[in-house]
Amino acid sequence: MDDSYSSAHPPLPPTTEDDRVSRLRLLRSRRVGVTTFWRLMDEHGTAAAALEALPEVARAAGTDNYQPCTEATALAEMAEARRAGARMLFRGEEGYPSDLSALTDAPPFLWVIGETAALDRPMVALVGARNASSLGTRMARRLAEELGEAGFVVVSGLARGIDTAAHLAALDTGTVAVMAGGVDMIYPPENARLADDIVARGGARVSEQPMGVQPQARHFPTRNRIVSGLARGVVVVEAAAKSGSLITARLALDIGREVLAVPGHPLDARAGGCNILIRDGARLVRGAQDVLEALQPAEAQSALPLAMPDADRRGPHRLREPAQAPVQAPEDRTLRDTARLHDAIIARLGPSPIAEDQLIRDLGATAGHVAPVLTDLELDGRVLRQPGGLLSLLPPA
Repeated sequence: MDDSYSSAHPPLPPTTEDDRVSRLRLLRSRRVGVTTFWRLMDEHGTAAAALEALPEVARAAGTDNYQPCTEATALAEMAEARRAGARMLFRGEEGYPSDLSALTDAPPFLWVIGETAALDRPMVALVGARNASSLGTRMARRLAEELGEAGFVVVSGLARGIDTAAHLAALDTGTVAVMAGGVDMIYPPENARLADDIVARGGARVSEQPMGVQPQARHFPTRNRIVSGLARGVVVVEAAAKSGSLITARLALDIGREVLAVPGHPLDARAGGCNILIRDGARLVRGAQDVLEALQPAEAQSALPLAMPDADRRGPHRLREPAQAPVQAPEDRTLRDTARLHDAIIARLGPSPIAEDQLIRDLGATAGHVAPVLTDLELDGRVLRQPGGLLSLLPPA
C-alpha cells in the first residue's frame, strides 16, 4: 500500500463504541501505518467503510487474500487496556493534546494511564543521554524543577539517565512519560516505581503501541516523534553525536518546534550532540530562563538563574532520588563490587570538574568507600584531582 499520503484534516471524532472498535481494527491491520490510516479515513469517511474497502485496496497493491484485523483482536486489546487502567483517547476528542493533534501524522489515538488533564497543559521535552554524567543529571533536575514551577509539564521517555532525572524532578508539577512499547510495559524495569509515581502524582503515561508490546529498537523513533509533537520545545541536556535524542531534536525541527541544547565540554562524548545542535543553530541553554524566553517571551521576565548551578538547591519541594542499593562495608566488598564502583565513578565523571562530595552524593556511597577507589583511578591515570576538591575525567592518551 502507498504510505506516502498524509492529511491534516481528521474526520469527526468517534461517537459510538462501534466506531472506536473499527478505528482500532483499521490501525492494527497489517501494513496500515498512521499515514495510511488517515488516507483511508479521508477516502472512505468512516473506519467501517475503510475496513470493508481494505481487501480491495490491498489487492490493487499486489496483496491477495488480505484480511483486516479481526474484531476479536481489537476487543481483546481493549479488554487488556481496561485491566491495566488505560483509556483510549482519540484524535479529535476532548483531552487529546492539541499540539500533537496538529501533526499530519499524529497518532489516531493514544493509550493513556493517568490524568488526561496533564495532556492539556503546555509541555516542554527534556531528553538526553542514558549514561548521563553527574553534571548532566543535576542540570536536568534543575531545568525540570524550574520549568515545572513556571507552568510547564515536563515530557520525556522514561529512559535511564536524563529522562529519569527530569521525570523525578517534575513529579510535583506534572510530567508525562511517552512509552516506546505498550503503555503497560515499563522499560527499563528499575523505573517501575517512577512510572507508578508519575500516575499517582497527577501525570500520565502514554503510548500508541498495542497493550503488552515490549519495546523494540524500531519503536523508539516513533516514540520520539510523539515526544517532540507533544512539546512546544525540546531541550537536549546531554547527547552523543549519534543518539536518539538527536532524532527527537530533528523531528522537532521538522514540525517547527523550538530546539534547545545545553553545551558541554568538547572532550566529553556525551556533549557531542548538544554542541553539534548549537553549532547548527539550536538555542544555547544556560538555565530555565533561556528556555522560557524561547517558548513564552512575554511571560519570561521572572528572575530565574541564568547560569548552570555549581551546587544543587534543595528547597521544600525537593524530590526523592532513585533508590540506591545499600552500600557494603569496605571489608565486605568483593572485587566485582569494586569494579562496579569503578565503572559508576567513570560514568559520572566527565572533562568538566565536579566536587568530590557531590560525586559521593550522586553515587549514594560514603567517602570511606569512594576515596580508595578514586585513588586507584588517579594512579591509573583515569581521574584528575584538581584544587578545591574537584574531580574530572582524564581523556585517553
